[in-house]
Amino acid sequence: MNEAPSISHYADLSDALRLPPVASRLVEFFGSRDAVAYIVGGAVRDAVLGRDSEDLDVALSGDAYLAGREIAEAFGGRCVPLNDEWQVTRVVLHDADWSGHVDVAAIQGCSIEQDLRRRDFTINAMAVPLAVAPNGDAESRLLDPYGGLRDLQQGVVRMVSPDALDEDTVRLMRGARLATQFGFSLERGTADVIRARASRIGYESQERVRDELMRLLQSPNAYEGVRLLDELALLCAVVPELAQSKGVAQPREHYWDVFNHLVEAVGWVDEMFNGKGEDDYPLHLVPRFEGMHEHLGEVVSDGFDRLTYLKLAALLHDIAKPATKTVEASGRIRFLGHHVDGAELARIILRRLRFGSKGVEHVAMMVRHHLRPRQMAQKGEMPSRRALYRYYRDVGDVALDTLYLNTADYLAARGPMLEREDWTRHCALMGYILEVGNGEKSGQSEDSVKSLPKLVDGYDIIDRFALVPGPLIGELLEEVREAQASGYVRTREQALELVRAGIERGGEGA
Repeated sequence: MNEAPSISHYADLSDALRLPPVASRLVEFFGSRDAVAYIVGGAVRDAVLGRDSEDLDVALSGDAYLAGREIAEAFGGRCVPLNDEWQVTRVVLHDADWSGHVDVAAIQGCSIEQDLRRRDFTINAMAVPLAVAPNGDAESRLLDPYGGLRDLQQGVVRMVSPDALDEDTVRLMRGARLATQFGFSLERGTADVIRARASRIGYESQERVRDELMRLLQSPNAYEGVRLLDELALLCAVVPELAQSKGVAQPREHYWDVFNHLVEAVGWVDEMFNGKGEDDYPLHLVPRFEGMHEHLGEVVSDGFDRLTYLKLAALLHDIAKPATKTVEASGRIRFLGHHVDGAELARIILRRLRFGSKGVEHVAMMVRHHLRPRQMAQKGEMPSRRALYRYYRDVGDVALDTLYLNTADYLAARGPMLEREDWTRHCALMGYILEVGNGEKSGQSEDSVKSLPKLVDGYDIIDRFALVPGPLIGELLEEVREAQASGYVRTREQALELVRAGIERGGEGA
């Protein structure tokens, strides 16, 4: 644990800090006021690392609520109180120079050093006084009482004190997330303290725990992050259901037990999309599609994108295997229905972690259908257009994401046993599902089984055949679309003839 040094403990910076443009405006703002103010926390850390930041924390002596309102008025922003106990207010800004938010809080304790001592990790316990211009000035100075600059240079996440972690238990997760995010190591003493307190994480705000987990998965180093969470006993504290998967043996086609298979699947999602190994076997065979990165970058729920949710689904896709495991007299291991039970278990887990309903269903659908791409045709064959249509119909918005979950699942299952011929066959299958099902081969949506042109609608059927609205109309329309996807129906006249036949059967088979 670091001892607090005197107020004179500053670290000279050889280069100017790259703080957001709004920092210079804050220098001018506080220069005309009596309050002593500092930029603190993550924005200072990011400035030292040369990273952009959309968040800025200001600690000041005086009334933080009043300062927040005055900053909002002076800068044309909006002020929102956040925490009455610690007197924290947020100023939301959107202008040509910078869009983000400035959180303004009263200094905790009698000095800035005491305030920094209450912060979580040394790399977040640095400050820049707003009495000195922070941008474009080679004489900018950094207040660094606990060695944060040294730890940044050495790539270490180190606690300021155990008391700081006790004050806010979510910081246990944050330590692992920061190490993952920056590719740093977690200092041994800090790791020991986190591990000893891991069981407390279940009593904290589950929304905040959720966000730390997702921010860890958001990193291109998510695999290492999940392994670190497990080493710190945090992973199973957050998702206790994962503990049941440890040591659960799988059939001989699997290299790993269930738990390690799940973690390896997260790693393969990382590998497929971090761009580091796309030219190397086996990743160069993974099928891609136009607009893939934009698709995976779409926000799903709670501020996180499809790629992050894909990693979460990878971590949970076999979560029900322990409960569904059976061993037949022959010794064959089976997990019948684990995808169905797993979808429901994923819902339970994510609701407990306070995920939004859209995010819950997004993951549950992927878990429910993660086996399906390889079940659409016999080995060595390609699926029919009817099977493709049904896949895109049933899996819907997560159909493309599920293809990559299935691929990560395949890679994680085989591990070092991966055989080139089988892998090539798998990627050809995934590519076909993308090309024919998604219209990729021709680049035309009308060639896609999931974007079929409408030949008839419900009103056409009601008018032509004098029917009344009801379930039969939907059944007949679905029969037309399946036949259209299969290539049996191509014109409006053919579609209406199929409807006539269906009505004569009373809708049977529709």
